Amino acid sequence: MHPAAAVCLVFGGCCSNVVFLELLVRYYLIMVAMFFTVSVVNNYALNLNIAMPLHMIFRSGSLIASMALGIIILKKRYSVSKYTSIALVSVGIFTCTFMSAKQVASDSSLNEEDGLHVFLWWLLGIAALTFALLMSARMGIFQETLYKRFGKHSKEALFYNHALPLPGFLLLAPNIYHHAVLFSQSEPFQIPVIGLTLPIMWFYLLMNVITQYVCIRGVFILTTECTSLTVTLVVTLRKFVSLIFSILYFRNPFTAWHWLGTAFVFVGTLMYTEVWNSLGPLLARWRRRPKEE
Repeated sequence: MHPAAAVCLVFGGCCSNVVFLELLVRYYLIMVAMFFTVSVVNNYALNLNIAMPLHMIFRSGSLIASMALGIIILKKRYSVSKYTSIALVSVGIFTCTFMSAKQVASDSSLNEEDGLHVFLWWLLGIAALTFALLMSARMGIFQETLYKRFGKHSKEALFYNHALPLPGFLLLAPNIYHHAVLFSQSEPFQIPVIGLTLPIMWFYLLMNVITQYVCIRGVFILTTECTSLTVTLVVTLRKFVSLIFSILYFRNPFTAWHWLGTAFVFVGTLMYTEVWNSLGPLLARWRRRPKEE
C-alpha cells in the first residue's frame, strides 16, 4: 500500500471514529440525564406520603405514557384493543389513586390542619410520579431510537446509565451523609456463614444493591435479546409479584377497591402486550411436537 493511502486511512478512520464516539457519548449523556432524573424523582416520591403499593401500581401505568408519547412523537396509530387496554389501565390507576387519597384524607390520627398538610404533600407525590412516568416513557422512546441507530449493546448501556450519573449524586451529598449516619446507628446484625457483624441497615443496603444489579442486568439483557412484548410481560409480572409480597409481608393497607384497580392495571397490560395471541401459537406448536420415544 502506498504511504499516502495509509496516511489517508489513519486520518480518515480515526477522525471518523472520534466523531462517532462524540455522537454516541452525547446521546448517552441525554439518556443518562433522563435515567438519573427518573430514578431520583421516583425514589423521592416515597418521601411524599406515597405508599409502596400505590408507587408500584402507578409505575405499572407506563404503557399509557408510552402510547401517548408514541402518538405525539412517533406518529403511531393503534388498534381498538390497544386503546381498550389503556382505558383499563387508566381506570385501574385512577381507582387505586382515588382510594389512597381517601385514606390519606380520612386519617383520624391527624387534626384538620395537619391532615390538609399531609394531603397536599401526597398530591405533590402524585405529581412527581406522573412526571417520572412521562419522563420514563420518553426515555424508552429515546433508547429505542438509540439502539436502532447504534445497535443493541446491553453491557455498554448498563455501564453508561449507572456510571455517568454518579457525579450528580454530589448534589444529594448532605442527604446521603445524614442517612449514612442513621444506618450506622441501626442495630448490629451478624451475617450468616461468614460471621461478619455490621449495622443491619447497611446489610439491607448491600442486599438491595446486589439484587438490584441482578434485576437491572436482566432487564438490559432482555431489551437487547428479546422482543418488547417479552420484556413488558416479564417486567409486569415482576411488578405484580412485588406488589403481592409488599401487601402480605409488610401488611400495607389494601382494600377491595385497590385489588380491583390492580386487576384492571394488570389485565389491561396483558391485553396491550397481546400475550394471549402469542401463547396460542406457542401452545399449538407444543401440542404438535412429536412425542419422545
